[in-house]
Amino acid sequence: MNLFEINTMKPYSIRPARPGDEHALLELIRGLADYEQLADRVVATPELLAAHLFGDDPVAISFLAEFDGQDVGFALAFRSFSTFLGKPGIYLEDLFVVPEYRSQGIGKALIETIFQHAAQRGYGRVEWSVLNWNTPAIEFYDRLGAKPLQEWTMYRLDGSQLDHYRSSASASEINQDPR
Repeated sequence: MNLFEINTMKPYSIRPARPGDEHALLELIRGLADYEQLADRVVATPELLAAHLFGDDPVAISFLAEFDGQDVGFALAFRSFSTFLGKPGIYLEDLFVVPEYRSQGIGKALIETIFQHAAQRGYGRVEWSVLNWNTPAIEFYDRLGAKPLQEWTMYRLDGSQLDHYRSSASASEINQDPR
């Protein structure tokens, strides 16, 4: 049995997302955004998800949780790199389980699938962020043995601030592939 086709006599299974799952992923993303009170920020489309998850240059991986044939959760992550470790890692962007399916081990199975993905590839770490008010998630991560990094503050540049750099970059800088 493939490690990423997890179903050990449980009513749910975890599997890698594949082409055709874009609409299901988007519905789950919208569910996460509703939970986080950020629904107005979702601009993703099935076409964008298809291009960036399953296209010629996939930039992220995703796993879906299914319960009796219904999509009830997902994890989405992308590769990072630690200069100190000299190794790649995984950044877990999102982990979400539909509220009525929580407390059944689905979230744990999803995040452990990400951990296994990283460990099997020899990656150095898995990192993620959690909203400060999300006490249930913080308690869940604590139970897994994860430790909060109190000494770090996350920064973000997006929207018009990022657009400023798009228009001010020289042609030679734009044509360089940063991968």
